[in-house]
Amino acid sequence: MNTEVLDRLQTARTSAGIAFRINSGYRTIERNKRVGGVANSPHLGGHAVDIHCNSDADRWVIVTALLDAGFRRIGIAKTFIHADCDPAKNAERVWVY
Repeated sequence: MNTEVLDRLQTARTSAGIAFRINSGYRTIERNKRVGGVANSPHLGGHAVDIHCNSDADRWVIVTALLDAGFRRIGIAKTFIHADCDPAKNAERVWVY
């Protein structure tokens, strides 16, 4: 995993005050294909994490903490939140799955 991601993730976890259950971090090409990840996924370079979340209240706390920690690329799904710091991607994006 990229150390910038890990440092920001720790900052976000401390700020949120709740446990973060990581569904996915670094992925091999094979693992990325198995889970349906895109070919240029930031997970392949260790620049991304998917955090388990299925509560609206926790979603707010986690997203706010991720933004405060400096994450600028966030994807929101029904059961997880994606956050990445991939330098090859456009910054300041929020999307839904």
